[in-house]
Amino acid sequence: MARITTVEQLRSHYGVAHERAVLKEVQRLHNHQIRFIELSPFLAISSTGADGRGDVSPRGEKPGFVHVIDDVTLAIPDRPGNNRLDTLTNVVTNPNVGVLFMLPGVNEILRVNGTAELRDDADLRRRFEVNGKQPSLVILVHVEQAYLHCAKALMRSALWDVETKVPRSVLPSMGEMLRDQIGPQVEAESEAAGVARYKTQLY
Repeated sequence: MARITTVEQLRSHYGVAHERAVLKEVQRLHNHQIRFIELSPFLAISSTGADGRGDVSPRGEKPGFVHVIDDVTLAIPDRPGNNRLDTLTNVVTNPNVGVLFMLPGVNEILRVNGTAELRDDADLRRRFEVNGKQPSLVILVHVEQAYLHCAKALMRSALWDVETKVPRSVLPSMGEMLRDQIGPQVEAESEAAGVARYKTQLY
């Protein structure tokens, strides 16, 4: 098996990109892309640390949780988490990010690439207040590339098909898996207890 080590080798292996795949990329959000973001309840944001290591983190709320400030600026609230701050730390040291937006039941995905900054402006945080609670920070994404990704990946995976849904019982609870991974000092929290705790910490 030969290792591919250059862009030239890679391109010769696959050939040229399809014309439509090249032409669909835009440098500012189109109205259809804006609508896609407004309807999306879930995204994954990729970032890269100062050490060059990549990371991808999920974000999700009710549709509309990401605000389109204008056609080149998105605002994403940073809700309470585990305080690892992987994405936020990466943005401070390397602002380049990629964002995937997904819609349940829709097989196309929206890809947005650009740079990010962290803001704690009071008026900006206030825009995202839920149940009297505001996010600690807001991630502003400055759009440089945006395009719709074709449906093939989600069609192959049948991600939205009810028949492919995996019963939660096929895996131990998160607490049980962490106990096995870390050791007995970690409580083997049940799935029900974990969900109940999460619900008190969403905002």
